[in-house]
Amino acid sequence: MSPQVQQGRGLVPVHYHQFHITDEGGPAGPDLPSGHNGLVQVQDGIAAVLTGIHTGDVDVTVTFHTEAPQPGDTGWEEIVEVSLHSVSAELTVRGLMADLDEELPMLSFNGPGDYRLRIHARGRDTAIDLAPDEITEWYLIQVWSAPGQEASVLRQTDSYGACVPAR
Repeated sequence: MSPQVQQGRGLVPVHYHQFHITDEGGPAGPDLPSGHNGLVQVQDGIAAVLTGIHTGDVDVTVTFHTEAPQPGDTGWEEIVEVSLHSVSAELTVRGLMADLDEELPMLSFNGPGDYRLRIHARGRDTAIDLAPDEITEWYLIQVWSAPGQEASVLRQTDSYGACVPAR
């Protein structure tokens, strides 16, 4: 089992079905179309996590690990792994058009370098295209230092993710 070294949790503002993971110093990753997995797309070096809601807040937890954690938890509907690079050690979760009320910890917890992110989602089918007042979607982003690898899909079970390429 991978020891967890830190954790953070907060509400992240969503606009246009997405929130971002970016690095201040440059591109975080190579292009990855939304059709690859329906959860994460990378364009122009910015990773966009695709949400079912159009606008509102989602609950995001980030955890940091000294090595790859064991996959498992069946409570998640979508799980995708991607590799991102941090030039500035400021790889962070951001809202598309609004700042977070409370900043989540930097994902590049080990400084500049390559990181693997396992992004989990649940609840994306609950309020598709809506702007709910309450939280209907939850995300977990597990992060550890690792050389770059191809993106991989570990679980795909929600309806929203299946229709993303067609949107």
